Amino acid sequence: MYAVIETGGKQYRIERQDVIDIERLPGRDPEQQELIFDQVLMVGDGEDVKVGCPVVSGATVKALCLGEVRGPKLIVFKKKKRKGYRRKNGHRQDLLRVRIQDIAT
Repeated sequence: MYAVIETGGKQYRIERQDVIDIERLPGRDPEQQELIFDQVLMVGDGEDVKVGCPVVSGATVKALCLGEVRGPKLIVFKKKKRKGYRRKNGHRQDLLRVRIQDIAT
């Protein structure tokens, strides 16, 4: 069984026991270990596929929080030709690592 969920402005295709890195959730209690995603866009189980409009009603995905991680470093380089203008900057996104526990329809 698989599902497509939306969180942090991105969509993820997930299955049970998948470990994914998502955008850090604002307002989440650091003590909270279990997360519930209710923005389920699609649920599939072999030939049986339910597509939401925009979400599948009653479908939820339970996940276990494994901790906060940092994404890969991205280099931001700005340059204007013939002007001597160069700026180099870096960015690392804060992410939340979760393991998918259950997909309920």
